[in-house]
Amino acid sequence: MSQYKKLLSFAIIAASALLAINFGFRSSLGLFLKPISESFGYGREIFAFSLALQNLFWGLFQPLAGAIADKYGTAKVIILGSMLYALGLYITGTADGFIDLHLGAGILIGMGISGTGLGVVLPAMARMVRPEKRAFALGIGTAAGSAGQFLLIPVAREFLVTYGWQMALVIMAIGSLSMILFTPVFKDDKKTNTKTDGESEQNLREALKEASKHFHYWLLIAGFFVCGFQLAFITVHMPAYLADKGFDSSVAAISLSIIGLCNIVGSLTAGHLSGIYSKKWILAFIYGARSIVIVLFLVFPISLFSVYAFSFATGFLWLATVPPTSGLVAQMFGLKYMGTLYGIVFLNHQIGSFTGVWLGGYLFDTTGSYNQVWWWAAIIAAITAIIHVFIDERPVERLRHAAKII
Repeated sequence: MSQYKKLLSFAIIAASALLAINFGFRSSLGLFLKPISESFGYGREIFAFSLALQNLFWGLFQPLAGAIADKYGTAKVIILGSMLYALGLYITGTADGFIDLHLGAGILIGMGISGTGLGVVLPAMARMVRPEKRAFALGIGTAAGSAGQFLLIPVAREFLVTYGWQMALVIMAIGSLSMILFTPVFKDDKKTNTKTDGESEQNLREALKEASKHFHYWLLIAGFFVCGFQLAFITVHMPAYLADKGFDSSVAAISLSIIGLCNIVGSLTAGHLSGIYSKKWILAFIYGARSIVIVLFLVFPISLFSVYAFSFATGFLWLATVPPTSGLVAQMFGLKYMGTLYGIVFLNHQIGSFTGVWLGGYLFDTTGSYNQVWWWAAIIAAITAIIHVFIDERPVERLRHAAKII
């Protein structure tokens, strides 16, 4: 193996480890919904709203984080994001009321995730590899986040059971600072952010104007709203939903871990297939399959088998949308401003996440059931599958002209 390949492999591994930590700790916060709510005597809507704020601020700051990374380099953004992430976990663990919960679990962790998550790291990974390997690299990065969910949720639960929710969150805050250790692999990222794929000397304003006028970019944005709605609702409310059905907290931890484990395979598969087949049809299949899986979960009597079967199926489809979606952004517009443009797509993902998390808590407190939200998740997934059929995957005219593609 050449020296270049060794360095590239190390960089991919380091970026993947960072995403595993980012995604693992974030995904475990649903385990804290019930104990925190009971500790303060709140309804579930309060902490659910904190986590909804987290998703919203993650989305709001993702385009900004992507733009800063595009211009000044990924490493600086990751360092700041790691510090905000850790501070948010610490404030949540030492909270004495809902304001601290909203600030820590909501605003600060949300901002921290935007600087250390997929929206910043995936574009950097895309710039590390050749175009023909790009989709698979995006799949590896996405799968790494899932591996973090599989590995760290059981750890977080053990902290929760052993030390209580306050100390568990403080320990996680310290652990999240380890993301800073992986920043050296991104130190030359800004140097690689040059003209690629026939790109012209386009500035950021021109890139945003071009994307805003591209109808199919808006279809991609609309579809990612549904992805966020489903994922965030399940991540946050699945533990409480299963507890209401009489299951032990270990079942919820195992369920979320299964989702993370299966998503490793699903993300890698989606990344591989995205380099071979039409990305829009892959996305249409994923959203359609999600709708079917949710409906089957609702219509059959709930049992340990149905919970784990749902987790396996959902896991394969979980973040499988990310490689083809991020790949489509790069395919349509090129790499130069991928961090910014994918950040905008991801913003709507997080608006969907905010809606799913908040609506889940609100409707449970008002109706005493999660059923309405489950059915809405299934319906909008089916609609989204249809929407993706109409997306034009071709590069924009600027890139087609530069590459002499008619």
